[in-house]
Amino acid sequence: MISINNLSVEFSARSLFDNISYVINDRDRIALVGKNGAGKSTMLKIIAGLQAPTSGSVAVPADVTIGYLPQHILTTDTVTVAEEVRKAFAHIDKMQQRLDRLNQELAERTDYESTEFHQLIEKMTTLSEMLTMASAEGCEAEMEKTLVGLGFVRSDFSRPTSEFSGGWRMRIELAKLLLQRPDVLLLDEPTNHLDIESIQWLEQFLTTKARAVVLVSHDRAFIDNVTNRTIEISLGKIYDYNVNYSKYVQLHAERIEQQMRAYANQQKQIADTEAFIERFRYKATKAVQVQSRMKQLAKIERIEVDEVDTSHLNLRFPPAPRSGDFPIIADNVGKAYGDHQVFDHATFTIRRGEKVAFVGKNGEGKSTLVKCIMGEIPFTGSLKIGHNVKIGYFAQNQASLLDESLTVFDTIDRVAVGDIRTKIRDLLGAFMFGGEASDKKVKVLSGGERTRLAMIKLLLEPVNLLILDEPTNHLDMRTKDILKQAIADFNGTVIVVSHDREFLDGLVEKVYEFGGGKVREFLGGIYEFLDYKKMDTLRQLEAAQQPAPAAKAPAAKAPAKAAQAKAEEPAKPAARINYAEQRERDKMVRRARRKVEEAEAEVARLEAAVHEIEAQLAAPDASADPDIYARHAQANKDLENAMSVWELASMELDELQK
Repeated sequence: MISINNLSVEFSARSLFDNISYVINDRDRIALVGKNGAGKSTMLKIIAGLQAPTSGSVAVPADVTIGYLPQHILTTDTVTVAEEVRKAFAHIDKMQQRLDRLNQELAERTDYESTEFHQLIEKMTTLSEMLTMASAEGCEAEMEKTLVGLGFVRSDFSRPTSEFSGGWRMRIELAKLLLQRPDVLLLDEPTNHLDIESIQWLEQFLTTKARAVVLVSHDRAFIDNVTNRTIEISLGKIYDYNVNYSKYVQLHAERIEQQMRAYANQQKQIADTEAFIERFRYKATKAVQVQSRMKQLAKIERIEVDEVDTSHLNLRFPPAPRSGDFPIIADNVGKAYGDHQVFDHATFTIRRGEKVAFVGKNGEGKSTLVKCIMGEIPFTGSLKIGHNVKIGYFAQNQASLLDESLTVFDTIDRVAVGDIRTKIRDLLGAFMFGGEASDKKVKVLSGGERTRLAMIKLLLEPVNLLILDEPTNHLDMRTKDILKQAIADFNGTVIVVSHDREFLDGLVEKVYEFGGGKVREFLGGIYEFLDYKKMDTLRQLEAAQQPAPAAKAPAAKAPAKAAQAKAEEPAKPAARINYAEQRERDKMVRRARRKVEEAEAEVARLEAAVHEIEAQLAAPDASADPDIYARHAQANKDLENAMSVWELASMELDELQK
């Protein structure tokens, strides 16, 4: 579909791309990956035709359309949401105008037997069929489906776009782009402003309806579920892997290992050659050999290896001062803005040391409840903060509280204590403030850079309750891994508001879902919660499909004769309804019992696998297998997940049998 040919880009005498070539094929779903600054966003802009390369070309066939979603957009605020999104169908108006012109031309022609006349009729037929497929009713239905999928409710359609935040405006632009159905979609961090349900909807859309996709994202679960090809940009070159991101990570590690070996061999060869030249440079008898070695040295194509961090920065929070057993106790907490009740009757207890997630659609009250906990806004009900609780709070506005007169390094140097002071540069590098960036003044930093700096500062404060509101929005995958490990090792209590499933996986053991004005508690990890949500949705659909026992209601209001006639034989309709209900209930019980049996079998299988590995660990030669400890840890984690699935299935079966 699109061919990138010998592409080169230079900035300030620095080569960003060096003679890159590849092809984007139909049905390709490509993840562009690489370090920050490698040129991923630049690549998207060049393909979209918004930026010209220094040399090379991008060949796009005339009939191929491209849609581009940047990280940051400028939108107008003079129309409603529906009116703005309907702009996606402007091409239908153009098709109609073109059909009208062809109709006019047809009416004026009299050469009925000519080839041109028949070609004109064929064009009109094709155009009419395309217009029929994209009829106005279909457009409206598709627009509604897309907006609801991205988190809007129908009452939002008539609201002006000026009432929405930047994140919601980005969703409006994304909706327009998806409705245009371009042949190639270019998406730059599309999940930054989406909640989990909207991300899952977008995954489904891209995998089932999009033709070709090229995306940049730091959401590992999202790109794993969407992409089937990974292109890594490194040191001005590309490495093309025909696999998704998880498999790419394995292949990438193998390639780097091979490159390191080749680099080491080449460095030894260069050192030996240089030593020979230096040793015999001034000996006449060796002049020919020296000249030969010098030419050989000049011809060597130097191997470059992208810098790999081998320091394994082990970031740790300061030890948490001991708090009371229950850092947060909420009893019937509610919050309303005017007539709009955000949530009500929120009752829960968070125990010391627990790590929990707040999830739900945007606008359902996650950040609002955090503000209630922080005492920033009034609320109804009772919200008790436990004894000796010291809160560390990260929110987007934390960035505005930084001292703009300090440098990045000084900002962290003032709060760092203990051993971490010797690793400030490493810490800054992990959060993309390496090299000269650490000497920048805070006042010149972008919004994303300030957010990352505020996160580092929070990591160094001695607290025992961490509240993190969307902490991963401006972090790359490596930095997210560092932060996730630090939170996992933290011995205090943690509340995370996040839509990043991969970040939450294995980190939280309890999920609070916000929606419909309620706050619901779920015991388990994020993927167990999402599985439960799927089952709950299925149960609701099944309940909706059951026969409605509403036929009895009119009977009470019926005339006396009709009521008497019905009373004479009440058994038949009642028996039919009860029988249908019983069949449906039996079917659900059988399905639930089968899930329990499958879960029990999986638990038994994993228990056997764990016992087998533990038997190997007990053997004298266990140390000969370097991967055995990693396999043991993974097997235990898989067993825990399987136990959670079994518990959920058992609870569902018990509920149905009651």
